[in-house]
Amino acid sequence: MPRLRWLMIGLCMAANAINYIDRANLAVAAPSMTKELGLDATDMGLILSGFFWTYAIMQLPFGYVADRVGARLSLVVAVVWWSACTALTAVGRGFLSLLGLRMLLGIGEAGAYPSFAKVAASWFPRSERSFASSIFDSGSRVGSALAIPLVSWVIATLGWRESFVVTGVLGFVWAVFWMWLYREPENHPKVSPEELARLRAAQERPKTVDAADAQNQVPWLSLFRYRTVWGMMAGFFCLNFVIYFFITWFPTYLVKARGFSLAELGTLGSLPALASIPAGWLGGFASDALYRRGWSLTAARKTCLVGGMLMSSVITLSIIAPNIYVALLCFAVAYGSLAFTAASIWALPGDVAPTPAHVASIGGIQNFASNVAGIVTTTFTGVMLTVTQGSFVIPLIVAGGFCLLGAFIYLFVVGEIAPLPVRDARAPAPRSGAVTAR
Repeated sequence: MPRLRWLMIGLCMAANAINYIDRANLAVAAPSMTKELGLDATDMGLILSGFFWTYAIMQLPFGYVADRVGARLSLVVAVVWWSACTALTAVGRGFLSLLGLRMLLGIGEAGAYPSFAKVAASWFPRSERSFASSIFDSGSRVGSALAIPLVSWVIATLGWRESFVVTGVLGFVWAVFWMWLYREPENHPKVSPEELARLRAAQERPKTVDAADAQNQVPWLSLFRYRTVWGMMAGFFCLNFVIYFFITWFPTYLVKARGFSLAELGTLGSLPALASIPAGWLGGFASDALYRRGWSLTAARKTCLVGGMLMSSVITLSIIAPNIYVALLCFAVAYGSLAFTAASIWALPGDVAPTPAHVASIGGIQNFASNVAGIVTTTFTGVMLTVTQGSFVIPLIVAGGFCLLGAFIYLFVVGEIAPLPVRDARAPAPRSGAVTAR
């Protein structure tokens, strides 16, 4: 199979790292911004959540568009859009302007993950898809880990406004390389016909429908008729409820609850994100390895999904941690377990899509639901901090509960991990639930 697949997924990882640096910039800058602009915790919670309103909603049309125009175009448009919005955040003057800019940022970043999922499904066979997904998904942890020291250093050196300009420029540089290097396997001049044939044969997808007729036979709305799709949405919601605590409120937790300085925030504060990077790769490797060893795809994926979600519930134990080092250990285990789980989550769109023309659509659908959690997490945590005068106890207890709920959903609600049946997609759902059981 073409070795270029690793370059393509590496480019996706780099884009995702930039994605999360831009997304986390505001969280790192929040203590400086609230002081200068006179914002309280509730104001900042609403500003942080504004991103997720547009980000979640735009997952649906972006997934649909990526399946039609291809990942090459959909991803470069997304990166250029969000990079411009990141740089413009430097001119924010108060609550309304910052809220508006964060909502615009969410529109652009919505194109990232559906496009990544389409790249992984296009360039990788099923036996490598979870590991490929872990690579592009690990960009989120690389970005989160880099954001804290990078943005902290820029803020300390230049100021919080300049930090948005610096991080915004990164996306424009990446876009040049993407347009130069990326093509679909069918169109890449360095992929031979023999390599392409081996790749497509190794993807093991039954040809139940011609790609040209896929949208007529499996309309986009019909994807919501499957129980597995709803399970993927609910399970990912639970995971992202906790993930977005790390992305949005974790720096504030370290400063307010644990007394971190800006320097400590840029060093010790990055440890959970750093630990999650190899954990995500391990999750992708483990899922694929179990499948290659003869486990069914359902057993291989669900073992990693359920096990990772159960382990991540240790985040609640940070409440009773006697010192910051034990607390950081709890956070590192929790974040690493979530990353371990996410590798299989992002393999699922390629695993269950009824045709290759539905991979990005299903990726966008599950990511829409997962990012509603971003709205809930940021707003809920901000309100709880205001009500409890700065206590993180309730948010951390609720986060652990969502980890346990997510494990239950992946085990019992998500059905068989296999391509959804095309022939039943447009038919009325029988009372037995045979169509929605997949």
